Amino acid sequence: MESDGLLLEHLSRHECMRLMGSVPVGRIVYTRQALPAVELVNFTLDDGEIVMRTDAGGKLAAATRGAVVAFEADSLDPVSHSGWSVTVVGNSRAVTDIEEIRRLQQVTPTPWAPGEHDHFIRVSAVFVTGRRIESKTVSGENDARHT
Repeated sequence: MESDGLLLEHLSRHECMRLMGSVPVGRIVYTRQALPAVELVNFTLDDGEIVMRTDAGGKLAAATRGAVVAFEADSLDPVSHSGWSVTVVGNSRAVTDIEEIRRLQQVTPTPWAPGEHDHFIRVSAVFVTGRRIESKTVSGENDARHT
C-alpha cells in the first residue's frame, strides 16, 4: 500500500517474530477488574513464545493466569515517519516447572522495575500481525513539497 510518499507493508509471522526479538520492551494488554489494562514490560522470546518476569503477588501475575492477552512491540522513527509494530494475541500461563524457572532465570533479561520478580509468564503466539511503514524517499533527497 502506498500513500503520500510512504509504503505500508503487512508483515509475515516470521518477520513479526524476528522484529519482536530485536527490541527489549513491549506492552502487555490484559483485563483488570473487567477493564483493559496496559503495562510496559521487558521481555524475551523463548521457543516462539513471549516470556516476562513479574512479581508473583502483583496485579499483572494475577490477571494473566490462563487469560487471553495481547502483546505489542514496536520501533519507530518520528523524524522519518517510519517504523514497525507487531501485535500478538494468545493465551498466557504461569511457568510452574522448577527446571524451566531455573533456565528462564538465566535467559530472561533483568526486569527494569524495582522489586521481586520471581514469577514467569509465557504468552503463546496464536494470532500474530504486523505492519512496517517506510518512506519511499531515499535518505538525503529533498521532497519538493516541503521546500
